[in-house]
Amino acid sequence: MPNDPTLERLANATLLVPFESHHAPRWVLEGLADGIAGVCLFHNNLDGPAQVTALNARLSEAADTPLISLDEEGGDVTRIGQARGSDYPGNAALGAVDDPDLTRATHRSLGGRLARLGFNLDLAPSVDVNVADDNPVIGTRSFGSDPELVARHGAAAVLGLQEAGVAACAKHFPGHGATSQDSHHVLPRVDADADLLRRRELLPFRAAVDAGVQAVLTAHIEVPALGGLGPATLTPNVVTRLLREELGFTGAVVSDAMEMRGVSERIGIPEACVRAVAAGCDLLCLGRFVYADEIAAVRAALVSAVREGRLPGERLEEAAAHTLRLRAWIRESAVHRAAAPEADGIGLSGARRAVRVDGDLPPLSDPYVVEVDAPAGMAVGEVPWGLSPWFPRTERVSPDPAHAERLLAEARNRDLVVVVRDAHRYAEARELVTRLLSARPTAVVVEMGLPVWRPDRGTHVRTYGAAHVNGRSAAELLGASGVMDAAPSGGA
Repeated sequence: MPNDPTLERLANATLLVPFESHHAPRWVLEGLADGIAGVCLFHNNLDGPAQVTALNARLSEAADTPLISLDEEGGDVTRIGQARGSDYPGNAALGAVDDPDLTRATHRSLGGRLARLGFNLDLAPSVDVNVADDNPVIGTRSFGSDPELVARHGAAAVLGLQEAGVAACAKHFPGHGATSQDSHHVLPRVDADADLLRRRELLPFRAAVDAGVQAVLTAHIEVPALGGLGPATLTPNVVTRLLREELGFTGAVVSDAMEMRGVSERIGIPEACVRAVAAGCDLLCLGRFVYADEIAAVRAALVSAVREGRLPGERLEEAAAHTLRLRAWIRESAVHRAAAPEADGIGLSGARRAVRVDGDLPPLSDPYVVEVDAPAGMAVGEVPWGLSPWFPRTERVSPDPAHAERLLAEARNRDLVVVVRDAHRYAEARELVTRLLSARPTAVVVEMGLPVWRPDRGTHVRTYGAAHVNGRSAAELLGASGVMDAAPSGGA
């Protein structure tokens, strides 16, 4: 059996760690030198391109090709676009266009931007098939509800990112799209039979594997029909038998964030990490708030589990080997592939192509724009959305029908535009919109989430996402003056 220093280094090789600030702390740099696989960066680590590039360069110096990862899906889930919203449309918009060449080119451009900032692993794309309208965690992050559409666009996204030299990571295996709960808070359960799951949820993952995806990220969901109770991340039948043996995946298996309640609330993060590695996970994404002391506890738990015979040492060695192959792929990509050039305006072009209009869009003059607020999901975070960058006199209100009378008075003698996000999920938002349109039946409603619900009057504009470019594409249709130049911002 390996000695403790060797065991600790093998345990380190499973860790993707977060940290607190815009600068790499000493414990992270020393940990990378001592075998920690890499880092996962979040909003709190990013403050503009120059800072991010310098940070990632410092991290890269600490070890031989450490994994420098983030969740950058484009669209609603963006880290580099935190300040104003993403320059790239999300998956729902690309699925609405249904041009795989556009999806591939968009992700190649996004990957090029990530590579220039110093990232080498993107925890994207989401290849979940969103079949639950009230899904609180996927929604516009999915290419759609048709498995074949999701499969062809998921494969295109993988190819695009990896053509830019950034390893793609298809998620959330075996599929989070049929859930009506958020695994950040609880353990969702998917009660579908195995045949349906193979035809629906697994089809996009097969396509991603066939496209050569370098990593797959597991979901903290319970799928009894696939051979086990409890989170899929901790289930060998899902991670090893299904993903490895049935789908033939040979890359790195990454866990979703281990601080999420769906996986660790009952047993704690260290024990959940032991079980995830035992089930077949190679890399543990620890989440945003698991720092030095907690990471030491995870490392100690892995070492103790090997000593106690609960976790085979060979499993740690296998995990480390998968991670080394991923890092070798990244090195080879850096040598043989120049970072893909950003295609100027490709994100805005895609967002424009995605917009759909039902009804006659009237000419608008100095419209009164009302944004009906909606809570940001845990995966999205606080990213700006809406039309206020182009309509400065926009008012944002809570989804309370009692606002209707005052808003109608404010909108007197002006055209009325009402902006919503996932209105189908919020009864009060729908009631507010209905009251406004009862008095102003020619008003325009802009839906910036999934367009599941629409009122029975007025003109309905669908953007299929709330990224900056989705908002701009709607603003252009509404005749906003002074729309900014289409060039990408460079993002943080």
